[in-house]
Amino acid sequence: MEPLLIIPLILSFLVTLFFTPIWIKKAKEIGLIWEDMNKKNYPKNVAGSGGIVVTFGFILGVLIYIAIKTFYFNSTENLIEVFIILTSISIISSVGLIDDLFGWQKGGLSKKSRLILILLAAIPLMVINAGESEMMGIEFGLFYPLLLIPLGIVGATATYNFLAGYNGLETSQGILILLALSFITWVTGSSWLSLISLIMVFSLVAFYIYNKYPAKVFPGDILTYSIGSLIAIIAILGNIEKITIFLFIPYIIETGLKLRGKLKKDSFAKLDKDGSLEVPYDKFYGIEHIAIYLLKKIKKKVYEKDVVYLINAFQILIIILAFILFGKEIF
Repeated sequence: MEPLLIIPLILSFLVTLFFTPIWIKKAKEIGLIWEDMNKKNYPKNVAGSGGIVVTFGFILGVLIYIAIKTFYFNSTENLIEVFIILTSISIISSVGLIDDLFGWQKGGLSKKSRLILILLAAIPLMVINAGESEMMGIEFGLFYPLLLIPLGIVGATATYNFLAGYNGLETSQGILILLALSFITWVTGSSWLSLISLIMVFSLVAFYIYNKYPAKVFPGDILTYSIGSLIAIIAILGNIEKITIFLFIPYIIETGLKLRGKLKKDSFAKLDKDGSLEVPYDKFYGIEHIAIYLLKKIKKKVYEKDVVYLINAFQILIIILAFILFGKEIF
């Protein structure tokens, strides 16, 4: 509750807010622009990989937090874990940037290469034996750091990347989930983790200003990988794996639908001549398609931002249910 700890939050917000327009301009100059797939004529004028600015804002905010903790509070408590977070996020964001530069439309990294590189982000947590090896009354011992930690990192990173492709969706979902995790870690006694989570939230809020509909910049895999990985890291270090998995229900559903399409069906919509959206397939291959279908029952014309708002509303419902179902464990 120290007022000084507001500084990392404000800094991460301002850094992202200031540098995102600069990145947009530079990305367009070097040709790092992608098609906006859910808009008429697929305009290819949106800057890509904007998540690099979010990651930069987050890392700088965390470093300022470390400086305040070290020089003002004279404390080194949890600093190893904080540096582990920075190391993992730096690794995973590098993997995401490489994947972006290889080009998502051309397949990016191969599935095997992507899996191996994402696994590297789990190593820092594995070597310090992060978290508690007992879950739901079961003692996992060495299986926890050697199997469950890498499984959690890979699972969260990969699945968070599935629910994407609509202006502001990845960013707003990250804000909602990390806000929930920030509250949960705060009330369960891990206030340092709560602050780490909020630093990313403030950076995402600044980025959302440019990423919301109509988007001026896309986040890219560098952002989706970083958010997914950070969610898993907070769950592990805060020993809140069970409730985090529940919060991930939309992504579990999305993964199931993607597997239904053998990971070959896109989440993008079919465009009408007026730019409104239609379900592109006879079956659903993403929550986005379900959202379009449901919205069409309510209104004649469905647009991209409508889909994002409905999915966000679903995520908020999941968060509320999580607080109700796990209330005794949280409070």
